[in-house]
Amino acid sequence: MKEIKWQIKWAIALILTSALVYVFHFLIFRDVHHIFLYLIGDIAFVFVQVLMVTLFLEELLNKREKKTIIEKMNMVVGSFFSEMGRELLDLFNDFDKNFDEVKENFIDVGNWSKNDFTEKLEMSKKIYYEIDFSKGDIEKLRDFLIEKREFMLRLLENPNLLEHDTFSDLLWGISHLTEELSFRKDLKNCCRADVSHLESDLKRAYVILIYEWLEYMGHLKNKYPYLFSLEVRMNPFNPNASAEIKE
Repeated sequence: MKEIKWQIKWAIALILTSALVYVFHFLIFRDVHHIFLYLIGDIAFVFVQVLMVTLFLEELLNKREKKTIIEKMNMVVGSFFSEMGRELLDLFNDFDKNFDEVKENFIDVGNWSKNDFTEKLEMSKKIYYEIDFSKGDIEKLRDFLIEKREFMLRLLENPNLLEHDTFSDLLWGISHLTEELSFRKDLKNCCRADVSHLESDLKRAYVILIYEWLEYMGHLKNKYPYLFSLEVRMNPFNPNASAEIKE
């Protein structure tokens, strides 16, 4: 309310100042025709000016601002995968009974074209992932997530998350899984219904994590080939992955 009153006061002050200038002009030149001639012309141009500012300049500035925000978010996504995302994907893979089939879809990511990334992103949502609670080390996963909880909270505080919906969903999915696992006293002796619930939470985070990893890899291939090279060598879907370059 105070801000509106401040704007009204400024508007009145500017209008009065403009009127005083026109009065001053009349007192000097005594030419009403000249005043109204340019006044009407200036008013007519205001509509064109508004059109240019609102439809073109503002849209251009919004696009540039959005591009900057997305670039910053890609840096945040990169820090996520460096700090925990890649290792978390390794841990999740251990729970997938179909991992031997799933890995074949992503093991050759280093050879993909731009179109391949688009196709694989859509395909990643349709792959059949079968999560088995007993197949992986659930206590190791819980401890890892709890260890990274503070890092996750810092990421969730980022105001630019609204510009990256899938990454936001990923963070919330992982945070929820962390809470669920941390509240279980004995993860190895959960009842079947509880296990089924936890498997569902794990699968939700797993699917979004794979999708986000693919998007991140596509971004690196397009913008940062040297970072892409390292990520390809550390591919979590490659059982023989190694940072060392082999002949």
